[in-house]
Amino acid sequence: MFERFTEKAINVVIEAQSLAKEHGFSEVTPEHVLFALINQAKGVSLKIFRMNNLTSEDIKAQVLKSSKNKNENDDPIFSNDLKELLKHTLDLASQSGNQNILFEHIFLSIITTKKTNIVNILDEYNFDISSATELLTKLVQRKIKRLEHPETIDEEEKDITFESIYENSVLSEIFNQAVSKSSASGYEILGTEQIIESILESADSELLKTINNNGIDLNNFEKQLELNKKRQLEFEDKKIVFTPNAFFVMNKALEIAKELGSSEVLPEHIILSVLKTKKGLAYEIFKSLNINENKLTTDILKPIEKQMQETLMIMKIAKEEARRLGRNTVGTEMFLLGIIGEGTSIAAEVLNDLEVTIKDARKEVENLIGFGNEYFEKEIVFTSRAKKVLERAWLKAKKSNRQRIEAVDMLFAIIEEPTSLAMKVLNNLGVDAIEIRYGITAKNN
Repeated sequence: MFERFTEKAINVVIEAQSLAKEHGFSEVTPEHVLFALINQAKGVSLKIFRMNNLTSEDIKAQVLKSSKNKNENDDPIFSNDLKELLKHTLDLASQSGNQNILFEHIFLSIITTKKTNIVNILDEYNFDISSATELLTKLVQRKIKRLEHPETIDEEEKDITFESIYENSVLSEIFNQAVSKSSASGYEILGTEQIIESILESADSELLKTINNNGIDLNNFEKQLELNKKRQLEFEDKKIVFTPNAFFVMNKALEIAKELGSSEVLPEHIILSVLKTKKGLAYEIFKSLNINENKLTTDILKPIEKQMQETLMIMKIAKEEARRLGRNTVGTEMFLLGIIGEGTSIAAEVLNDLEVTIKDARKEVENLIGFGNEYFEKEIVFTSRAKKVLERAWLKAKKSNRQRIEAVDMLFAIIEEPTSLAMKVLNNLGVDAIEIRYGITAKNN
């Protein structure tokens, strides 16, 4: 049943189960679900509860009034009323044309079903069921087929390889030192602790000063390494060239490098990755040194942002455009809006010459992907196609022996993905790849 439930909808059921178990109920009931709905409500759903002056504390008190069905030992099972409620929820989703079961479908189901005690509870608080039903029905209709970004469909993620990382002379030296340390320690594979230790041993640099200023130096790192011999922290999976956590950290470092507009992975990106992924022995040592993770991240990013202003501005605008449409997913169409919105690059000039405006492009994007959920607490992520475009742009910058990805690299990468949403937007605006390629070439000559 739950394979069609969105994460937000699943979380409601999980919280209802937790409440029932915490207070020793033998069954999970619709009342527990109502409590979870109020507790997790956001956007329109939260407004509905607030308009009706209904709080999670009110419902929790109603739930705990009941002394029946108490059982201190077994995990609670779903009551018959709850099973009926979930069946009603599935029916509502099908009627509204949604393949997925949304938070709002559970909300609709719980206020419209007549077979539970919920109606009596809502009446007690003068809850306006009619108005709430109307609002929620409109909301689920807006979300039909809008949950998944079109570019995520039928696209396969490719494993990231590290050949290009080793071409970087700075990292090559660091990895050579790290491998030596690993061998000297009697390990056959490379962990995050050896990588970070080698970075701390590298020649004096702005990065090293930044790290030192944030309370991490070679001496205290090595002292903590001696105290913390939890080598098992590096193993969560099978053995590979890197430990699994080090492999994960290096993958993320490569992603960070691209997103920050760099055509090569630098030690800065590895430190940022350790802080972001929070994995491995190196991170455990960072924690034991009581560093301020946010401050260290900010201090490392400051000089990078000065060097990579063009690309970072494009990424920033792309993410803002995604949020404007209620999405936590950035696709190629958002990259295009970012290039246009940044406005100062050669790529932006070419699009401007072709009379592609931010207003027209936004309208086309809205027509193609529509609006998603109103609020997202999760981190903004890229679609598979967007990652592919970023990878192409990264390779173009490397091929041109430039240290940073430029807007023209991204625009070139977009036109080499003819079925991407970005190209659909451009085609709908009467612009084709040949015109763009010619424009960029003319500007560069």
